Amino acid sequence: MAENTVNPVAEEELSGEKLNEVLRIRREKLDALVAAGKDPFKITKYDRTHHSSDIRENFEKLEGKEVSVAGRLMSKRIMGKASFCNVQDLKGNIQCYVARDAVGEEEYAAFKKLDIGDIVGIKGTVFKTKTGEISIHATDLVLLSKSLQVLPEKFHGLTNTDLRYRQRYVDLIVNPEVRDTFIKRSRIISTIRQYLDSLGFMEVETPMLVSNAGGAAARPFETHFNALDEDLKLRISLELYLKRLIVGGLEKVYEIGRVFRNEGLDTRHNPEFTLMELYQAYTDFNGMMELTENMYRYVAQKVLGTTKIVYNGVEMDLGKPFERITMTEAVKKYSGVDFGEIHSDEEAKAVAKAHDIAFEERHKKGDILNLFFEEYAEEHLIQPTFVTEHPIEISPLTKKKPDDPEHVERFEFFMNGWEMANAYSELNDPIDQRERFKAQEELLAKGDEEANRTDEDFMNALEIGMPPTGGIGYGIDRMCMLLTDSAAIRDVLLFPTMKPLD
Repeated sequence: MAENTVNPVAEEELSGEKLNEVLRIRREKLDALVAAGKDPFKITKYDRTHHSSDIRENFEKLEGKEVSVAGRLMSKRIMGKASFCNVQDLKGNIQCYVARDAVGEEEYAAFKKLDIGDIVGIKGTVFKTKTGEISIHATDLVLLSKSLQVLPEKFHGLTNTDLRYRQRYVDLIVNPEVRDTFIKRSRIISTIRQYLDSLGFMEVETPMLVSNAGGAAARPFETHFNALDEDLKLRISLELYLKRLIVGGLEKVYEIGRVFRNEGLDTRHNPEFTLMELYQAYTDFNGMMELTENMYRYVAQKVLGTTKIVYNGVEMDLGKPFERITMTEAVKKYSGVDFGEIHSDEEAKAVAKAHDIAFEERHKKGDILNLFFEEYAEEHLIQPTFVTEHPIEISPLTKKKPDDPEHVERFEFFMNGWEMANAYSELNDPIDQRERFKAQEELLAKGDEEANRTDEDFMNALEIGMPPTGGIGYGIDRMCMLLTDSAAIRDVLLFPTMKPLD
C-alpha cells in the first residue's frame, strides 16, 4: 500500500470458522488489556484538538506543530520499527506515521496489536511525507475503544443494499459518501430553518398521538393508551393543530416532524417520514408559491453552491422562474383529453373507460381528472412546476375559487416527476368545512379508509375565527433525495423501515 492510499478496510471479508477465529482473537486481546489494567472502555474522554480536514486545510499554519486527533483505525502497514496507519473521523481521514523511537517500545508493540476498526487517539506533529501526503508524526497513541467485530471489506453495491440499511452504523463507517449525504441532509434542514426564521416564522411542536388523524388522505397507524383506556392514532399530517395556532394568533408557524402513514414501501415511500408544514395568516396560495420558489432557491444555493441540481443525470434549474400550469391544462397537454369540455360525472367515467383509467364507482369528475393527471402528466413535470386549480372533490380543506366553485385555490409543486409540496388557500369557512367533512364521512362509510373524519375541536376553532391563511406541506425526504442525488428514500433516512429478517 502506498503511503497516500486510504484503504476503507484492511481486513478480508471472512465467514464461518475463520470469522469465529478472528472474533475470538479480538476478545482475547481485550481480555489481555483488561488483565494488564488497560481496559479501553474505562477511558471516559480524549482531548482532541483537530479533525482530519482541519489539518489538511490549514497545513501551512500547523506544519511542525503538535495536534491530537481521534477516530477509527481504517488501515495500517507495519514496517519493522516504523509503520503507517490511517485514522478516519467525522470530517475525513488522515495518515499517521508511528515510529518505535518516537512513541516508545511498549506503545509501539501495543500499536502493532491494534485491529482495523479500533478507535484510537493520536498525538503528534504535523508534517508532509516525501510523496506529499499530509500526515501526523505520532508521539503518543492510546486505544479508546476496542472493536470486537470485523468491518466488511465491501459494504456497498446491490448485493449488500439490504444489509447497508439494516446496519447503517457500518454503512456510515465504510462508505464516506453515505456519511456526506446525511451531513448534507442536516444542512438542508438547518438552512430551511434559517430561511423561515428570517421571515419571522415561529417553529412549534404539535402532538404525534392524536384521537383523530386528519389533514391528509392516508390510512393511520392505530395504538392504545392504557392509562386513559383510549384508542389513539399516530398523526398522518401536521395541518389541523397548526391551523389551531393560526386561530390563536400565532400568525406564522411551521413544524418539521415525523408523520406516519400505514402504506407500502417503495423508492419514494416509507411509513414514517419527515414532513414540514407551515401556515401564514393574511396570505393565500400565491404567497405560498412565492415562498416555495424562494426557499428552494435559497437552500440549493446555500447547501450546494448552485441553483442547478443534477438528479440521475438530469439537470433541473431552480434559478429560473418556476413553470405554472393548471391540472386541466396539464391533462390536456399530455393526454389530449380536455376536462374543460366534460360537464358530468358520467362523461368523465366514459372517458376514463375509453383510456383504460381504473376508477371506483364513487368517483366524481374531479376524482377522475386527478386520475388522468397521475397517469399522463406527473412523469413529464421534470423542471420545477406549480400545478394549480385542483378539483374540489380531492381538496376537502381548501378554499374554492371565487369564480369557479368546482375548483380550489391549491397547487402541488413538482420536480423530477415527483410531488414535492402541496399548498392551499386554507378553508376558513366553518359552515363550508363542516359540509366537506360530511362528504368525507360519507366516503368513509363507503369504505374509503383514507377519508377524513370530522374533527369537532378543529371545527370549534374555525368557529372562533381563522383569518385568511396560506398553508403548505413539504416532503423533506424527497427534497433531500433531489439535493443529494439519492436513488431511494431509504438512502436519505438513517434508519428506514425494513422487513423483519425472519
